[in-house]
Amino acid sequence: MKIISFALFAILLTTSCETQKTLYSWDKYNESTYDYLKNSNEQSQQQLIETYQRIIENQKGTRKTIPPGVCADYGFLLLKMGKTDQGKELLQREMALYPESKVFVERILKMLEK
Repeated sequence: MKIISFALFAILLTTSCETQKTLYSWDKYNESTYDYLKNSNEQSQQQLIETYQRIIENQKGTRKTIPPGVCADYGFLLLKMGKTDQGKELLQREMALYPESKVFVERILKMLEK
């Protein structure tokens, strides 16, 4: 009986220590976004762009896909910078990954046509 109790305790102990993996990996999204919104300078903008690129290229979350809103945010930033083709491409990618964003993204695209 003691051996069974010890075995159950050991199994419980090892499984409870396992870290839970998140659905998405966000890299330094919070820090970069905050810095960009606070400072809005060339350096913070470049840091945010690099963060977006790392998030898109290196997904380590359990879903192995880009988190919701990242392509739309990045695309909108590129549009503001005058990189229209790249921005539109990322907005289209956001709609493909997350169809529920279609209404929002289509509004942005319509604003560009004006």
